[in-house]
Amino acid sequence: MDIIKMAREIGHAIQDEKVYKDLQTAKVNADNDEILQNLIGEFNLKRMAINNEASKAERSEEKLKELNDEMRSSYSQIMSNENMINYNEAKTQLDTLLQRVLAIINQSAQGEDPDTTDFSSDCTHDCSTCGGCH
Repeated sequence: MDIIKMAREIGHAIQDEKVYKDLQTAKVNADNDEILQNLIGEFNLKRMAINNEASKAERSEEKLKELNDEMRSSYSQIMSNENMINYNEAKTQLDTLLQRVLAIINQSAQGEDPDTTDFSSDCTHDCSTCGGCH
């Protein structure tokens, strides 16, 4: 079988996984959450205001501190939003699955046994420190 065709089959299999579907649902919920989207908009406006103030020749450190405090508050509200929490959890689960898939492929290409090799969260990506990813 052509390896590119197999890669496309893996792509389809990933999209059939529950973690992928959960992420898509969480994304739609976050996108449709008007409160969350307003918070994100406010956060972006604060970030732009900070950039504008910081680029001024005679910027106000007091104003920068105030804007930074407001931006941190907006960020905290965003990250405590239920739909954002659900999105981040779903994204982490999909990322973990993808790390495993990529680790198996990469390690197999380096001569490891595809049936036993797997992802290790201890991986430093510096093979000189490796005790094995099994």
